[in-house]
Amino acid sequence: MTVENKPIEMTFTAKDGTEVTLRPAQKDDAFDIITNVEKIIQKGRYIQKERVRTIDEEQTFIQEMIDKNNMYTVVDIDGRVFGIARLIRGDLKMKRHTALFRTWLTDDAQGKGLGKKLMEYTLEWARHNGLYKICLTVFSQNTVAKQLYEKYGFVTEGIQKEQVYVDGEYDDEVFMAYFIEENQQ
Repeated sequence: MTVENKPIEMTFTAKDGTEVTLRPAQKDDAFDIITNVEKIIQKGRYIQKERVRTIDEEQTFIQEMIDKNNMYTVVDIDGRVFGIARLIRGDLKMKRHTALFRTWLTDDAQGKGLGKKLMEYTLEWARHNGLYKICLTVFSQNTVAKQLYEKYGFVTEGIQKEQVYVDGEYDDEVFMAYFIEENQQ
């Protein structure tokens, strides 16, 4: 299967009237990305990251994502990044038809319908770029995210009980998947 990375850009008006563009990440986005990730890590609840990359590391990561035909999309509002979505393809040839989905939005970007738009963008990118299956993990207590994924057709494939320990309590990690062919419209 030959797959080419087809950049997609989507511009829309959010629920609150904000003009938003979803577009491929560029090296110039590195500062905004790492600054926002630092804030999210400090909250420490729903991001599986403990250390922020340096600007150079983030720029290298962005270039690697481009070189490997992965999706790295930013939520651009007035030229600044307020969130991301990524699809990281399997490295092995036998797993290139799959991708791991990761996403986050800053507090300022939440409640505007951006999560839904990111899902639509991601699923469209996956279809145009020959993916068969999208995988993700979500903590069971992150009910908003889990419900969003289910709404778009993700199914639970498994649960790792008490897999994470955050803020003094255990939480389950839920493995979910979306099969492109089963969800064609």
